[in-house]
Amino acid sequence: MKQVCCPPPADAADLRPVEGGEADEELATLAKALGHAARVKILRILARKDACVCGDIVDELPLAQSTVSQHLKVLKEAGLIRGEVDGPRVCYCLEPRTLRRLKALVGAI
Repeated sequence: MKQVCCPPPADAADLRPVEGGEADEELATLAKALGHAARVKILRILARKDACVCGDIVDELPLAQSTVSQHLKVLKEAGLIRGEVDGPRVCYCLEPRTLRRLKALVGAI
């Protein structure tokens, strides 16, 4: 039985504009969070998984645990991933709504 440690994402439609000052700031913030290859790799790792990934993200990257934690923090602050406390660990998963928003913002360029 698969352990699910992140709650289901919100599936409400995002009706915010994809152009204008606020949209440009939002896209810049998301792009900055994706501005490091390790963070892109973390998103790819999470996208491959059916369920949340816990501390084993560190095992898939050639980086120290503290460095991976910092990258996870940046991605979480940007809203690209969610992290839920699961006992002594933190489970991470993608935030689909933010990824859809990123696609829409990039598509509007």
